[in-house]
Amino acid sequence: MDYKGLGTEILSLVGGKDNVSGLTHCATRLRFNLKDESLAKTDVLKETPGVLGVVSNGGQYQIIIGNDVNHVYRPIMDIVKLDEGNAGGSEEEKKSVGAKIIDTITGIFTPVLPAITAAGMLKAVLALCTAFHWLDNTSETYQIINFMADAAFYFLPILLANSAAKKFKTNPYLAMMLGGILLHPNFVSMVAASRETGEAIRFLGMPLYNATYSSSVIPIILAVWFMSYVEPLADKVSPKAIKFFTKPLLTILVAGTVTLLVIGPVGFILSAWVADAINMLNTYASWLVPTLLGGLFPLLVMTGTHYGIIPIGINNRMTTGYDTLVYPANLCSNIAQGASSFAVGLKTKKQKVKELAFSAGITAVCGITEPALYGINMRFKTPLAAACAGGAVGGLYVGLFGVRNYAGGSPGLMTLPGYIGGDGFTDLINAVIGAAIAFAASFILTLVLFKDEKEGLDPAKNDTKENTENKDQKASASLSSASIEIAAPVDGQLVKLSDVNDPTFAQAILGKGAAIIPEDNTFHSPVNGEVVMVFNTEHAIGLKSDDGAEVLIHVGLDTVNLKGKHYHALVKAGDKVKIGDPILEVDLAAVKAEGYDVVTPVLLTNSNDYADIVASASGSTKAGTSIIRAFH
Repeated sequence: MDYKGLGTEILSLVGGKDNVSGLTHCATRLRFNLKDESLAKTDVLKETPGVLGVVSNGGQYQIIIGNDVNHVYRPIMDIVKLDEGNAGGSEEEKKSVGAKIIDTITGIFTPVLPAITAAGMLKAVLALCTAFHWLDNTSETYQIINFMADAAFYFLPILLANSAAKKFKTNPYLAMMLGGILLHPNFVSMVAASRETGEAIRFLGMPLYNATYSSSVIPIILAVWFMSYVEPLADKVSPKAIKFFTKPLLTILVAGTVTLLVIGPVGFILSAWVADAINMLNTYASWLVPTLLGGLFPLLVMTGTHYGIIPIGINNRMTTGYDTLVYPANLCSNIAQGASSFAVGLKTKKQKVKELAFSAGITAVCGITEPALYGINMRFKTPLAAACAGGAVGGLYVGLFGVRNYAGGSPGLMTLPGYIGGDGFTDLINAVIGAAIAFAASFILTLVLFKDEKEGLDPAKNDTKENTENKDQKASASLSSASIEIAAPVDGQLVKLSDVNDPTFAQAILGKGAAIIPEDNTFHSPVNGEVVMVFNTEHAIGLKSDDGAEVLIHVGLDTVNLKGKHYHALVKAGDKVKIGDPILEVDLAAVKAEGYDVVTPVLLTNSNDYADIVASASGSTKAGTSIIRAFH
């Protein structure tokens, strides 16, 4: 895949770099903060090859890419020149309170998830090694891998300080210094000695709360939030001549003092309250929360609010040593989503959907559900309902048996070793059973509920052999009732779309249509209507006809890499055009000399709106001659 080209197209379709005030990414999504969301061409983005879906939630414009998201993120960041981890935007004041909270939590936790996942997987590997006696837990090798894994958890306040500083727009290095203050070995030793002797630690004559902050979440986030208000005041009161020295001095002195005396203890107590509340739930209704989360996690992911739940699971492990609520429930939910996707792949007759469903299913059961959620389950509705039901049933089981997760990571098959601990394999066995129940329930329900004909996968529209053989007969029989005609945009030789050397076009992923090997440098409008999009590289133009046909003209394959060289658009978005109006000039000889195929797909991107589409597949054509007919 051309990640740079895809990133460039996405940036153009969200309104260009000037419309982006913030950008980060999680495991599968680009998370934009846009200055004006109305400038984003959502419908076009959804049809862009490489994009699985688009969601706007929690103040963020989210584009689902899949596991390759980091490769697409990098070229976009190279263009927009934003600070790493900046998920905030200049339009914060327009968001609701709820959206701001979700956006803040997401922005703080998303950047540190790779470290937490790596730590969880290392713990899972160690659990396997000791369970099968490949490593002795007293060996130096075990101890070294163990402290490597513990590093991310122990120093979690420093990691969170960095990302929190970027969300709260304060100095990240001073923020990390706050985290270092809470974790300094001397302070840890003083707390340990105070607990042993019962004599309070005193700072400026005031007693300090005997709290240890390793692996904590809430204290550092509150501390950095407070520091974001202290730093501007320190800047204001510092004399200009010595501001370089006095601003950081005053900031860390005030923020550090208040953190040790007030904010740290408050955050520590809040964390303890959360743990106590969860213990009470486990005592009186251990099944309730895992059942609810198992069923609702897909909906939480859709809205981005799952990032408000994940810290609870982390806090549970850090305070009690294990989590019985979030990660076990999430495991069942993820497995259920994968099962629904597998069931769709098994039942559908459409090859493209079958391939996507199986691929997304594998990813989901391994812990990353967005491809299955947005590519399959949300798209066809009934698999989503089945996944929610399966996740709830699995969640009920792990809740009733109090399954404990000891290591974290992306909940799925790869992190099952994270359930080894406590009473040996008991938690692991019950986690596997819960996951199996979720899989079976979701898979069976999807097989029962999902139907191609009612889910937008009408077999009559599939490119089967029988359909291909009868196409000319059907076209002749209904020629007089043709409702839409698309003309050739350029003189040239027609070829079958399926023969184009690009699977995106050949498999009609963007829509059905025709392809032309152009013989003229001037391209013309194929419809009477309006120009809706001119790609910033000018290699493709989108139009909408007066009768509703949405047409994409893509001149050449992979020509986005030319970055507009040899292309000159004669129109812009919003221009009215008629059949035959010049819309684009291309130096075809120069494009060929650069090594690019100039074959030009002409696609009806809203193909699903029509009962049948017939395209001319061979011979020469002239600009203005009808080459595509669509029938209602």
